[in-house]
Amino acid sequence: MSGHSKWATIKRKKEATDAKRSNMYAKLLRAVEVAAREGGGNIDGNMTLASAVEKAKSFSVPNDNIERAIKRGTGDDDGGARYEELFYEGYAPGGVALLIEVLTDNRNRTGQEIRHAFTRNQGNLGEAGSVAWQFTRKGLVVVDKAVAPNEDQLLELALEAGAEDLRDAESSWDIIAQPQDFKTVQQALEQAGVPVYSAEITMLPETLIPVDGGEAKQVLNLIEALDELDDVQAVYANFDIPEEVMAAL
Repeated sequence: MSGHSKWATIKRKKEATDAKRSNMYAKLLRAVEVAAREGGGNIDGNMTLASAVEKAKSFSVPNDNIERAIKRGTGDDDGGARYEELFYEGYAPGGVALLIEVLTDNRNRTGQEIRHAFTRNQGNLGEAGSVAWQFTRKGLVVVDKAVAPNEDQLLELALEAGAEDLRDAESSWDIIAQPQDFKTVQQALEQAGVPVYSAEITMLPETLIPVDGGEAKQVLNLIEALDELDDVQAVYANFDIPEEVMAAL
């Protein structure tokens, strides 16, 4: 499975105890607000909102904050800025494709910050459409192997719930579903007693680029620099780096 999903898991564990939690809260709540504005405030009928709320809760964002963000999005609370969703595209060292999801109230500022991050970290910012075709929007449910049933049982549970595939991500299983089905898959697993580590709508790469050694460090440095920008919600990539290398870096 994509090294990207393994990196996301490692990063999530770090962020859960990171001192920069307030900045993470702001990003998560921004995603909730925009999802509610674009698809309505009903979580059951808005899978993008369901994914954003699920992720916010996984980082222990208070329910009151989440509810206020939904109200801002639906217009029930006029406070806050108006954000627009943008995507930037480019390449990291080694030809790794990057798709950067942004929510911003100032596209000029954001564009300058992203261009600077690419320049400082040996990357190349591309034109619109240059790499987006390499990614597909999917629901992703992650289950830690340490608490998962055996592969055959997990595959049967996932497929019966509407999943498309089960992929090996070294220390975890990645269950792939259509965006509208990921919540149903998550609930089916939890009802069967399978703890779900994370569940969200994401962008998965169609093909992978193996990366190792010093080049792997350069790739991850660029992704970290982009992730740290306030307006960046997610960085999707098609690298495949061994889990132990990522953990060491």
